[in-house]
Amino acid sequence: MSNLSKETIAEWFKGLQDNICKSLEECDGKAKFQEDLWTRPEGGGGRTRVIQKGNVFEKGGVNFSAVEGKLPEKIKEALKLPDAYFFASGVSIVIHPNSPEVPIIHMNVRYFEIAK
Repeated sequence: MSNLSKETIAEWFKGLQDNICKSLEECDGKAKFQEDLWTRPEGGGGRTRVIQKGNVFEKGGVNFSAVEGKLPEKIKEALKLPDAYFFASGVSIVIHPNSPEVPIIHMNVRYFEIAK
């Protein structure tokens, strides 16, 4: 079994975000995602994407993040760990359709690792 790098994992999640956004735009037929890139001073960043006022979707977001840094004290204490670093990546989705008969979507897919 090979070890995947955190860069490979983050790229996979970016691809997932790209595929989901493309599929939702095709489904809607009108609205397009607007993207906002952001960085986290402690390490990492992400892409926030919002779709709104479409044929199918009232408003929604498909967001990617990949962040890293020193493990926060509360987590370190709860897990009884010495000083450690973390890496977390994932995609978060919230979609509100125009029709009240179509369910709202809320989903998160995450990867988290801790290293000494």
